[in-house]
Amino acid sequence: MTIRVLLADDQAMVRGGLRLILEDQPDISVVAEAADGAEAVELARRLRPDVCLVDIRMPRLDGIDVTRALAGPGVADPLRVVVVTTFDLDEYVYGALCGGAAGFLLKDAGPALLVEAVRAAHAGDALVSPSVTVRLLRHLTAGPAPGAARSAAPDRPLSDREIEVVRAIARGRTNQEIAAELFISLSTVKSHVSAIQAKLTVRNRVEIAAWAWEHHLIGPM
Repeated sequence: MTIRVLLADDQAMVRGGLRLILEDQPDISVVAEAADGAEAVELARRLRPDVCLVDIRMPRLDGIDVTRALAGPGVADPLRVVVVTTFDLDEYVYGALCGGAAGFLLKDAGPALLVEAVRAAHAGDALVSPSVTVRLLRHLTAGPAPGAARSAAPDRPLSDREIEVVRAIARGRTNQEIAAELFISLSTVKSHVSAIQAKLTVRNRVEIAAWAWEHHLIGPM
């Protein structure tokens, strides 16, 4: 199955470079390019790509607004958005993840991580640049992001095993890695993730990770 990708970046050279990297893969195809945020939203809603790669700073709508429009809490049928940017700022990272992004990558992360992020998003996993994850964990362990409201505790408490899965997700582990670490099957991991999402009233793994960070379930890495 080919993963259909939309690229949104206001720099044509950047879009071209991303296209070359992605289309070098046999299972990925770039179906559209957008030069600004409003165009990205329009194309994404019309074409329904499997994954949208979105820059932060774009004309008309920035990447955070694009993410919220395509994957935010009010979206009935959300798309999978991965934010790719040169701007390694806490407010951008937190805004993207809370806006529904299925990943956050720095443009200098390298081609391999870019491809991995697209495949992870398509598979329902999430990938955040390792350097961003480490710093964000330290930042959020010290306190919530400026202006961010802390999410409430779940109505139904998480089991000990579900807490283990939440911690693994917050550290960026994939389902396969969680299964190996906890000595359980992949289907069991998926069942735990679904149960966690229902209890926390979140829709994806990134929101699970954000909840874990906010509630200090893991210490700095």
